[in-house]
Parts: sequence; structure tokens; C-alpha cells
Amino acid sequence: MQKSLRRALWAGLIVVATTATVPVVQASAATACAPAWSSTAVYVKDNAASQNGHNYTAKWWTQNESPATHSGQWDVWIDNGTCGGTTTPTTPPTTAPTTTPTTAPTTTPPTTSPTTSPTSGTSGKNVVGYFAEWGVYGRNYHVKNLVTSGSAAKLTHILYAFGNTTGGACSIGDSYADYDRAYTSAESVDGVADTWDAGALRGSFNQLRKLKKQYPNIKVIWSFGGWTWSGGFTQAAANPTNFANSCYNLVKDSRWSDVFDGIDIDWEYPNACGLSCDASGPAAYNNVISALRTKFGSSFLITSAISADGSNGGKLDVADYASGIAKLNLVFPMTYDYFGAFAPQGPTAPHSPLTSYTGIPTAGFYSDAAIQKLKSKGVPASKILLGIGFYGRGWTGVTQSAPGGSASGAAPGTYEAGIEDYKVLKSSCPATGTVGGTAYAYCGSNWWSYDTPSTVAGKMTYVKNQGLGGAFFWEFSGDTSNGELITSIKNNL
Repeated sequence: MQKSLRRALWAGLIVVATTATVPVVQASAATACAPAWSSTAVYVKDNAASQNGHNYTAKWWTQNESPATHSGQWDVWIDNGTCGGTTTPTTPPTTAPTTTPTTAPTTTPPTTSPTTSPTSGTSGKNVVGYFAEWGVYGRNYHVKNLVTSGSAAKLTHILYAFGNTTGGACSIGDSYADYDRAYTSAESVDGVADTWDAGALRGSFNQLRKLKKQYPNIKVIWSFGGWTWSGGFTQAAANPTNFANSCYNLVKDSRWSDVFDGIDIDWEYPNACGLSCDASGPAAYNNVISALRTKFGSSFLITSAISADGSNGGKLDVADYASGIAKLNLVFPMTYDYFGAFAPQGPTAPHSPLTSYTGIPTAGFYSDAAIQKLKSKGVPASKILLGIGFYGRGWTGVTQSAPGGSASGAAPGTYEAGIEDYKVLKSSCPATGTVGGTAYAYCGSNWWSYDTPSTVAGKMTYVKNQGLGGAFFWEFSGDTSNGELITSIKNNL
């Protein structure tokens, strides 16, 4: 997230055949190098092994949903894109069959209007969590888990990630996960199974609808872009009005218009480089946000995840964020993934430092630097939320427990090397120290950094002292089954 240049290096094709469901890997949305993958299954003909210039690995996936149109075997091709150089390696999640994303047709706007302002808890602070659409596969994490973990009762907003931006227009990311997967009564939020009746809404969208009926205080925001799908924002910036119209037609589609209370723009990064480089100019971000506000009106929530590069001349300085943020309800600087095993030899450093510390590898790469930079640009503190990672980043081949050590590469992880959920790390490699307001752990030859309930509490004290609007986190499935981290956020705000 914080580097000035990111490149995607595409690996060669490796064909793997299996009759088991392919495990899904963690993909840190809105992170330093969020997944270089496509969540759309590629229908394979004549051994074609590429799409949009990317190479793919074949995964054989068996799917037994009914009716017959949802049964049988499918070839799912997984983008082998990995990040190289100064970028963060990520492995793509496997997705179920889905059609090519398309922008929904124009629909008549709903007669009811959403809330006029973002909700907040009794403390007046917002608690906002990302729900990753691909988590319903290998991670087996569904909307119902928000209820069973106790997380739903602590939330003010859910960010549903991600919608696509292909062609400079908002489009569906994964239609199967979003609105087609049929939930059984045991899986469903309200204990009622989905139907195959014509026009019936299924998938996570319907589960979110049911969740909102049980927790009417929760607002659901559809996030578009992320690391992989930010390329379309360059085209959007060339015609912001057309982009805003496409987003309106999709978000307000009559099939799910009651599900979404807002739209989130996760552009990585305006007038800077992410997976691809954007050169649309300093005003582009504001132009896109302004067009969205004009189209959606003053009563709809519009938010944005942005860079947290606090360095001089970094990403926050090359685009006019302040003018765009003036039209937003909330803004989410991604104050995590500053450091990690995308620099495989180290030095080891916490990926989400709150403050600077002696020996920090890069000046300005810490949360407080980003927060103060935004404030200096005139961004109201009450709009800014502090980002928390519900995962850690780690190295192996490390010989010292203190930060700053050398390494031989990324530490092993459940889904991908160099990254692991908090719920795993709390037991597999318990914290051995703190630095920069966050925790680190040294076990064997592995070195990890991650937030714990204790360091989250300290960060929430910072949120209150700075007058910030609350906290947000990536993402729900990294927490424990009883929601230790979100509980610390809520209890300490």
C-alpha cells in the first residue's frame, strides 16, 4: 500500500486437477498488495489459459447446488499473478462458478431514502468491518458468523468487498457469492433456507438483508475497487459522470436496493501506482467523488478507503484527497501493511505501527503520520477512522526477537506465506513484545507482528484522544470465533 511503485509479475501456467474444493487463501483487501486474482471463474475452451493478459492455473472444482444449472464440474482458472520487487505477495482465493461481471441495467430508484448520516454506537464512534465476498468459499465464513461471533451487535457499518470497476464502470465482483448461492436453513441468518423461486435473492446479499432486519442499526456499504480492481478508476476519472451513473444503477438495482446504504471507493491509487499506475492528475479523485455525490444525493453514504502513506511527497501528497473527502461521510486510511515479507530479507518491522520508533525502516510509514497529514490538509478528525488488521505479517529465518532483524523469507501461513489470521497467531506464536503501539512475536525462527486485544485497546485510546470517528478493520474472518478483537475495539471506544 505504501510503496511508490507496485508491479504484478505473472507466473506461468500450472495445471492442477482435483475433485476437492480448492482451499481459499487470505486476501488482504485494500492492503499493500491485495490479491492479484479474478474472482470470476473463467470458462475454459480448447485449453485456453489466459484472460485479460493474465495467466491462470486450472483448478477442478465440484459444485452440487441445485437446480441443474448449478450442478456438475467446472474449470476455474486462478490468476497466478504474484507481486514482486517491493510488493506484497498474495495468493488468489478460489471462487465458485459465476458469469462474467456485468453492470446491472438502469433501474428506478427506490421510493425510500437511506439514512442522512452515518450511524455510530453509543460512544459516538463508528465500528466498521470488511466482509470479503470470497470468504464464503474455503474460509467458510458467512454473514451468519457475524451473529454467532457476537460481532453484529458491536458494528455500525459493514464494508462489502469488492465490486469491480472494469471499463470505468461499477460491476458485480462475484455473482455466485453475491446473490446466487443458496443458503440452507442451518446456514441462514434467520434459519430460513433460500428458495429457487423466480426473482428470489440469494447469496450474501440476501443474508445481509436478513442481518439488517435483526440489527437495523447496521449500515451496509458496497466497496468497489481494492488492489486488484482499481485499474478501472483511471477510465472512470476520464468520465466521472458515466462512472457515477453505472454505480447508481448497480447499487440501486431493484433486486438488492434495500441492502445497501452506501458506496465505498477503494482506489489504489489516484495519480500514483498500485497494481497499475494512474496518471489522471491530482484532481481526479475529487472529480470521481464529486460525481458520485451528485448522482447519489446528500442522503446516501459515500465513503472511501485511501492510502495511509504519511511520508513527505508520498501517495497522500500527489492527489487532492482533502477536496474529495469533503464530500464523504467517512474515510478509511489503510493504516496497516506498512511492512511485511514482501521485503523477504527484512528488516523485520510491525506491519501496523501506530507511532514511529527507533529503527523504523521508512520514515512516515506509521498510522499517526497518516492521521496527522490528513488533519493538516483540513480533513475533519471526526471523518477519519483508524484501520486495524485482524491478521499478522511475518518472516522466517530470523535470529533476533527485537524488530530490525534480517530474514530469509516469508513465514509459513495457513493460506499463504507471510500472512496469518490473528485467531491462529494468538496460539501458534504468542506476542513476546510491543513496538510502535502494536505487538510482535518471536517463535522458533519466525517473527510476526499483529494486533492483540491489548494493543487494540491502546489504539482505541489514540482514536479517542485524537477525536477520530472510530475504527475499521480488515477483515471479520481473521478474528476469533467469539470476536476478541472487535470486542476490544467496541469496549475501548
